[in-house]
Amino acid sequence: MKLNTPRWWYVREGAPSPVIRTLLKPLSWLWAGATARRMARTVPVDAGIPVISVGNLTVGGSGKTPVAREVLRLLRDKGLEAHGLTRGYGGRLAGPVRVDPAQHAAGDVGDEPLLLSSVAPVWVARDRPAGARAAAEAGAAVVVMDDGHQNPTLRKSLSLIVVDGETRGGEWPFGDGAVFPAGPMREPLRAGLARADAVVVLLPADLPGADEELLNIFKEKPVFIARLEAAAPPPSGPQLGFAGIAKPWKVERALTAAGCDLIDFAAFPDHAAFAEGDLKALAARAAEQGAGLVTTEKDWVRLPPDWRGRVTAWPVRARFEDEAGLMTLVAGFQTPGGKNRV
Repeated sequence: MKLNTPRWWYVREGAPSPVIRTLLKPLSWLWAGATARRMARTVPVDAGIPVISVGNLTVGGSGKTPVAREVLRLLRDKGLEAHGLTRGYGGRLAGPVRVDPAQHAAGDVGDEPLLLSSVAPVWVARDRPAGARAAAEAGAAVVVMDDGHQNPTLRKSLSLIVVDGETRGGEWPFGDGAVFPAGPMREPLRAGLARADAVVVLLPADLPGADEELLNIFKEKPVFIARLEAAAPPPSGPQLGFAGIAKPWKVERALTAAGCDLIDFAAFPDHAAFAEGDLKALAARAAEQGAGLVTTEKDWVRLPPDWRGRVTAWPVRARFEDEAGLMTLVAGFQTPGGKNRV
C-alpha cells in the first residue's frame, strides 16, 4: 500500500505532528546507520566508461529525473553517445534491459525510464554495474545514472545532487533535517553532501531566485541553478488536475502559476497505479463542472492506454541557467587515460 508523502516532513518549525516525529526517531537512526554501513562496506565496480550520477538527499520530490533528462540532452547535443541508467522503480523487469517505449509500459520498466527515453537510450537494471556494462557494450560513451547517490555499487565519475529550491510557505527542502521516516532525508545532510561534486538547485519558473540561506549550505560546492519550465501551456478551459508524485501540491501550484483554470485537484501517492474506479471518479467530478483532466507526464505514462486520450499530459523541462558552466564542470572530469572521467 502506497501512502501520501507527509507534508509536515518539510516544515522546519511548528510541525503539526511533533509526537509522530519523536516516535519515529529510533527508526530514523536505524535507517541512517544501515545506509552508512552500506556505503562504507561496498566496493564500487568500474564499468569502464564515465558515470554521471544524478541523485538527491531526500525521499523523492527534488526533480532529479527532469535534471537527468536535461543532462542527457546536453551531452548528446555535444555529440556524446550518452545513455541513461535507472533502477526502474515500479517496474517488474529486473534488467538489464533497454527501454523501448513502443514495447514497454510503466508496469514493465517504471515511469521515469519512459520519460528519460524521450531524449536518449535508457537502460533499466536493478544491478547498476550490469546495466552500465550493458550500455557500454551497446556503444555508450557515458552513462547518466538517475537516482544513484545512495547506491555505492557503481563507481561514479561525477556526482550531482538535486535540491528542491522552493522554500515558500514555510516549506524547507530538508525539513528539520530528520532522516526517513521521521523526515524526508535519505541520510544526514553532511554525509550526503560530502560525496557530491556539485549541487543543482531546482527552482520553479515563477520564483525570482534561490533562497540565500539554502545556497549558503552548499558554499563549499559548485552550485548550478536550474528552472523547471513548462514545455507547453496548460490546456485551455476549466481543468481538474491530479498527480501521484512525491510532492503533488507542487503540481497544483505550478499549474495555477502557469495560468491553468484549475477548478479542483486530487493528490495520489508517489508512483501510484491509477485504478479504474479512481479514474472514473475523477472523470465524473470533472464532468460535473464541465472540466477536462490534466496531469503530469510522469503520471500520464502510468495511465491505462484507454484513458490516455481522455487526459492531457502537461510536460515540464529542467533548464540550466548556466549550461556552459555545467558542461565545463563535466569536461573538467576528463583526464588523459582516465577512463572513469567524462
